[in-house]
Amino acid sequence: MQYLYEQSDILNSPYEAFWYGSSAPDFPVKSHLHYFMEIIYVTEGNALVYINQREYLLSSGDLILFLPHEVHSIYTASYKPLRYAVLKFDLNALHFNHSHTPKLASLFKSSLLDPNISPIFKESELHDFEISKLIDDCVKEITNKEYGYDITMQALFSTLLTKLIRIWKKAGFSTDHTLQNKQESWSLLTILEYIDSHTGEQLKVEELAAICNMSYSYFAKNFSELYGQSCKEYMDFVRISKIKDLLLFTDLDLTYISQETGFADCSHMIRSFKKRENITPKQFRLQHKKRKP
Repeated sequence: MQYLYEQSDILNSPYEAFWYGSSAPDFPVKSHLHYFMEIIYVTEGNALVYINQREYLLSSGDLILFLPHEVHSIYTASYKPLRYAVLKFDLNALHFNHSHTPKLASLFKSSLLDPNISPIFKESELHDFEISKLIDDCVKEITNKEYGYDITMQALFSTLLTKLIRIWKKAGFSTDHTLQNKQESWSLLTILEYIDSHTGEQLKVEELAAICNMSYSYFAKNFSELYGQSCKEYMDFVRISKIKDLLLFTDLDLTYISQETGFADCSHMIRSFKKRENITPKQFRLQHKKRKP
């Protein structure tokens, strides 16, 4: 079974910053999610990025955010080399006690509920913030790891996120209301890992609600508010994401893939895939192979 969760050692390595791109042996980046926050900043070429069920096209100078627990993948959008900076960090470690600066983790979770807020920041929006230099400084600090680099990294990441929030505020984002760090919220976050590791089974929403110690209606309502889709829709999305990865990165036949992703039979998988993607799994695999340089 392929899992979407990317394991990380946040305790010992709370910050990462490095250069990446289409020349890397394991590119493109498969669908995955993780507990930490990730930012990519494109410096060369064009990137095609998927976040949950949304598609974004990034050009040189553009930046995009991956919030914790968002399923995302990265591909090149042209035959030109793609190069971008990757920043990864524990969002919960970046917060201050000042009343004018609410906890960043709660603030960014709140952005999920605002339909007018986009995770992508275009070069024209970033022009006045010297984002390129700030990101380059992050990579240098992590690469050199001189004395006090961890303190510097926290300052750099906090500065970067503050600049991005200010751009959101200009677009109408309110920082006055943030999600509370309740036990219910934590249960709803951790249930995604359970879904990921059990998609080969016939999961029921009622069972997931019981695991979170919630009633069915309360669980369904809060899940939908937090993730913008029903739990059933999310489970279907995870299965389709895994099917895509198996089609793109393995030569496994459709019968085996259907068994790995929890479908009763191959025909059921093909129908479900075509309903969501408007293309059959076989056509999807062939179409992708044709696009490879």
